[in-house]
Amino acid sequence: MPIPLRRPAAAPLLLVAVLTVAGCSSDGASGRTEAAAPSASAPSLSAADRVAGEQDGTTAAGPTAGPTAAPAGSAPAPRGSAPAGDVRPDAALTPATGSFTPKEKEYLSGRVPRSADPAAVLDIGKESCQRISRTARHDKDAAAAAVVAGEIRDAADAVAHLCPEQRPVLDAAKGGYPDGVHASPAAGRYRAVSASPGCSWQVTDAGGAQLAGGPAPGAAGGRHTLTVPAGAARFVSTGCYAWLRG
Repeated sequence: MPIPLRRPAAAPLLLVAVLTVAGCSSDGASGRTEAAAPSASAPSLSAADRVAGEQDGTTAAGPTAGPTAAPAGSAPAPRGSAPAGDVRPDAALTPATGSFTPKEKEYLSGRVPRSADPAAVLDIGKESCQRISRTARHDKDAAAAAVVAGEIRDAADAVAHLCPEQRPVLDAAKGGYPDGVHASPAAGRYRAVSASPGCSWQVTDAGGAQLAGGPAPGAAGGRHTLTVPAGAARFVSTGCYAWLRG
């Protein structure tokens, strides 16, 4: 009579081990969790980026708080304005090698945090000049609109001290309005030169009655015109980027 074969005792134990491992890797629907993957390390920042973060109140990992809405009628805060914290005295504004020109020192005065390299701060201003110059070379209105919209860091100071040849761009931006809500807009004619397809605006009087609005029928190509009448109390612009006078 043949003797029946006995199954190895290790097989059930191996099956249990396999099921246990499989259960640990399942999703949270069954109550089990999977080990979290290690997070990627934060990208390194350039010296200019770190200085810009100190000037704008941000950290190396990002802003310390989200942007807050500006009150009605207020202009947007200039990007890259002089830091509010402790800054280097003018006598300590010296580069590691070489020297700054008198105009470069004027730009840096009151602008360099004590922990920052003055040369890195100067690079921010030079970058703004380069951006204005490159854009104006192709379209001066587009460069002026970027200044009005606050997209170019320290534009006024950079032009005044580092690239005065770009003064016509600042002149074209003078009196313009970025997207947003503005109280008591100045009467006159304005034009948007880089508007999105959803550009719209409304001008109202003190009682809320509409005095002007748009876009006008048939407007295309991101270019719109607007006339703010005298006595306007409120101007609201959305998706138009920036308005230039004239």
